[in-house]
Amino acid sequence: MGTYDKKKILEIDRRHIWHPFTQMKDYEDRDPPVIVAARGTKLYSIEGQEFYDTISSWWTNTHGHLHPQLVKALKDQLDRLDHVNFSGFTHPYAAEVVERLRGFLPSKLIRFFFSDNGSTAVEVGLKMAFQFWQNRGFSRKTRFVCLENAYHGDTLGAVSVGGVDLFFKLYKPLTFKTYRAPAPYCYRCPENRGSTFTFSAENISCNFRCLKGLKSILKEHHEEIAALIVEPRLLAAGGMIVYPAEYLRGLVEQARRYGVLVIFDEVATGFGRTGRMFALESAGVVPDILCLAKGLTGGMLPLALTVTTEEVFQAFYADYLEGKTFYHGHSFTAHPLGCAVAAANLKLFAEEKPLEKGRAVQEFFHQRLEEIFSDRPYVGDIRYLGYVGALELVADRRTKEPFPPEKRVGFQVYMASLKAGLVLRPLGDVIYWFLPLCVTKEEVDEILSRSREVLDGILLGK
Repeated sequence: MGTYDKKKILEIDRRHIWHPFTQMKDYEDRDPPVIVAARGTKLYSIEGQEFYDTISSWWTNTHGHLHPQLVKALKDQLDRLDHVNFSGFTHPYAAEVVERLRGFLPSKLIRFFFSDNGSTAVEVGLKMAFQFWQNRGFSRKTRFVCLENAYHGDTLGAVSVGGVDLFFKLYKPLTFKTYRAPAPYCYRCPENRGSTFTFSAENISCNFRCLKGLKSILKEHHEEIAALIVEPRLLAAGGMIVYPAEYLRGLVEQARRYGVLVIFDEVATGFGRTGRMFALESAGVVPDILCLAKGLTGGMLPLALTVTTEEVFQAFYADYLEGKTFYHGHSFTAHPLGCAVAAANLKLFAEEKPLEKGRAVQEFFHQRLEEIFSDRPYVGDIRYLGYVGALELVADRRTKEPFPPEKRVGFQVYMASLKAGLVLRPLGDVIYWFLPLCVTKEEVDEILSRSREVLDGILLGK
């Protein structure tokens, strides 16, 4: 593992480092694990303890840590080109990313704007949608529609179209006005009085009351709405909420009917995580703007893309003095190192076909989730889609009553999971798995079995 001074690392961390999404007081009398290495599905601490990386290092790691082909691509690129201004220059590594990615995307999506993370990919999409209408003379179209329980990033534009109050409520005075439509939250839908689990949401019997809420917003306000933004098939940070493909099709249909652009945020769902290369495929619909990041480089380096149509692009294509230029950019736009790894990642998808090879593993994952957790009294809902699985923990299964926030059940589970060699980082009281595509049946079984032991220990006192 190399030689590291654990005491010094933790001392510096405690005195100077501010961790994301973390109440630092929680670590006043506990130390975070010091991770020094990774390989495949596992992380390794400074003491040599193994952790199954069950959340793919914040949903980024696609093929397992340090995949040899991605490592080689990065090393080779270091001998060629480290960085160049992408405003007025181009390079073959960006071109290769675009050409390889085009083979996976709907033919309508042909214009690619590079940035460096998911939040900025969304910011770019929002600004594109806004300026698209302004450039065409529709000056009233300045608003956006988003869903309750949505999460699109932490920059202010992304916060404005977010629907998770836990993350965003404080910052509302800094945000712009949006319209929030009801989320397709099947488990907590007022019309869902049954005791069945959501699972993949494929067999949900519903009149899509939530879609009617969206329709009302569009009907009344479409003349001032530039775009609608949604995470297709899975509201990730909102609680790993899986919803039916039919809802997504209905959403796009309504947007088209009222002349509103559609933005798909596939930052979390893209690159195989839902069992398809992109979640949009499961509904057979195409957005006007698509936001990508996280798995674009297999989790190795930050890189993002906002992909759009020729129609959107042409609204900006004009003589300079017409003032239609898209004034947005980043210092590390189309960074050559990131592009080289992204190209290698896309080559892996094309040549090794991990989604086809892993179909049996996905089915096994879903089956074991049902077998292991269906009878647990603390499990209110079981949800899964591709390599994503989630349990919504409740105090009362019959009434769906959640645990009191002061119990911090999710946090207790997280801390106990580390001792069990897992990373079960919760979303409130939703425990989830966001597995890499390289995971095996044996690893799935081990991960879920350990997870059950952790949950039983916290919630059943076993």
